[in-house]
Amino acid sequence: MSNQPRVAKVLAALLISMTAGAILLMALGNNPPSAGPFALSSYYRLDPVEEAIFSRAAQRPGRWSRVEIYYSGTMAGNIEQLAALSGLSGPEDINCHFVICNGLGDSDGQILPTEKWQRQWSIIPGRTWYGSGQTIRICIIADGQAVRPTDFQIKRVDALVEGLCRKFDIRPESIYYPNDWQ
Repeated sequence: MSNQPRVAKVLAALLISMTAGAILLMALGNNPPSAGPFALSSYYRLDPVEEAIFSRAAQRPGRWSRVEIYYSGTMAGNIEQLAALSGLSGPEDINCHFVICNGLGDSDGQILPTEKWQRQWSIIPGRTWYGSGQTIRICIIADGQAVRPTDFQIKRVDALVEGLCRKFDIRPESIYYPNDWQ
């Protein structure tokens, strides 16, 4: 019996705090509080990974067996800017399958499939890469030293790699990250 006033006070405080929280959320409407170091509202505005994995060309099982993630060596950019910096004739000549942006060219964490991915073409071996024709290459816009990958980039790379492994049955030991990856 002596516990009843305490229970009533706790329930009243709970009701008041829930009402105040609901009023605050209604007052904010579609204007969420400013994003802190990591805001899920920004993350969920990005396209689903499944859309990025989809391509115009047929995707055969067994076509891809490895995934390699590497840094672009630049501080900012998107597919068009990478092509221009590399002296390529256009974005279709980018030598990777996906570009993960850092917010300084396209949205932070945005996954941009390249023309090579859309056509399911292999990467051309060159001076810095000697992988096989079954390797999916993912370029992260960062230089790995002065400009590190953002939280969005890391989470999106993880989600993309997980989706690719699931779709193409790629084993975890066939995934290669940069040396200083988390």
